Amino acid sequence: MADRATTMEQRAAGGAAAPQPDVRALIRDNTENFPVGSWLIPADCRPHVMAFYNFARQADDIADSPTLPAAEKVARLSAAQAALGVDESALPPWAVPYHRSLAQTGNSPRHGRALLSAFIQDATKQRYRDWDDLMDYCLRSAASVGRVMMDIHDETEADLEGSDALCNALQVLNHLQDCKEDYLNLDRVYLPEPWLEAAGGGVADLRLAAATPAVRRAIGRCLDETDLLLRRAETMPSSVRRRGLRWESAVILQLAKRLSARLRREDPVARRVRVSKPGWLWCSVRGILGSW
Repeated sequence: MADRATTMEQRAAGGAAAPQPDVRALIRDNTENFPVGSWLIPADCRPHVMAFYNFARQADDIADSPTLPAAEKVARLSAAQAALGVDESALPPWAVPYHRSLAQTGNSPRHGRALLSAFIQDATKQRYRDWDDLMDYCLRSAASVGRVMMDIHDETEADLEGSDALCNALQVLNHLQDCKEDYLNLDRVYLPEPWLEAAGGGVADLRLAAATPAVRRAIGRCLDETDLLLRRAETMPSSVRRRGLRWESAVILQLAKRLSARLRREDPVARRVRVSKPGWLWCSVRGILGSW
C-alpha cells in the first residue's frame, strides 16, 4: 500500500516536463480485476485504448493522491477538462496522447471530460447519500469508460445502456473491494452513509478488523443493486460487432458476477476480496465460448 501511494504521489506531482510513463506497465500494475487493453482488443484499436487508459490512470492518480491539496487536484483536472479536444498546448503531457487519439479517430471528447468531472468530484466529495447519488458518480467515472471503448471500436449499434450497466457494476464492486483502504487513506466512503446509519453503524466501522453487521448489510444492499445492473448487462456482449471487444465484454461480465458472489461470502474489511487465477481462467473460457 505504501509503495502504491508513493507511485501515485510521484505521478501526481509530475509537471509539464514529466516523462511519459510506460503505459503497458501501468496497465499491468492496475488491472487486478478486469482485463484492459488485452490481446482481445483489435490491433488497430489498441493504441487508442492505451492512450485513453494512460489518460484515465494518470487523472485518477491525481484525484487519489494522498498529498496534493484538494484545490490543487481540482485545478489540474479542471484545466485538462477544459483543454481536452480543444487546445493541445494547454494540456498536461499525460493527456496529449488521448487528445491526439480523439483527433485521429474523430471521436468526441465528451466522455473523457465526463470522466474528469468524476475525478474532480473525488477531490472534494467524501460521502454519498443514496444509490442514485452513487450512480450519478458511476455514470461519469465508469460508464464513460465503456462509452469511450465503444467509440474507439466504432460500435454505433451496440447496447450502450447495457455497457453503462456493466461499467457501473464494475465501479461499485471496486468500491466494495477498497472500502476500508479508501476510508483510511482518503476519508472517502462510497457506501451510502445513511445505509450504514440505518443499519446501526457508521463509516468509522470501516476502521475495524472485520465488517460489522451494519457494514455487511450496507454491502449486501449494494450487491443487490449491483446484481440488477449485471442482469441488465447480460445482453450487451452479443450486441458488439467486433469480436475482440465482444469477447472481452463477455469475460468481464463473468468476472464481475464471480466477484459479486465472493463479496457476499467474504469480508472486504478483513482482507481484499478478489477472483482467483482459476476463477479468471473459468470466466475467460465461459465468457468467450458464450459469446462466440
